[in-house]
Amino acid sequence: QVQLVESGGGLVQAGGSLRLSCAASGSIYSINAMGWYRQAPGKQRELVAAIRGDSITNYADSVKGRFTISKDNAKNTVYLQMNSLKPEDTAVYYCNANIRVRISSGGMDYWGKGTLVTVSS
Repeated sequence: QVQLVESGGGLVQAGGSLRLSCAASGSIYSINAMGWYRQAPGKQRELVAAIRGDSITNYADSVKGRFTISKDNAKNTVYLQMNSLKPEDTAVYYCNANIRVRISSGGMDYWGKGTLVTVSS
């Protein structure tokens, strides 16, 4: 019913920048929130940044001042601008969205398949 498709990952040198995109499609009545999580090898998945329907944002302390989350409501798309990247930012980045598929339903969480970000030192 709902698909999240990420793009924009890749290999970048430390200090560089990348921009991730995630587009939601399918049966969408409204989007309550969208966000990005990441999972590094051997570590648990963690929240990187999130943005609510009212555009309130939330960031992990480790990325504050370096990453910026934004969204385009018309395109059901969320972006993550990542600047001053560090080797410790290397991870698979997953898009998450809390979506209502009809007016009578509550929000449900959906996940993308992930996109790999590798930061070389």
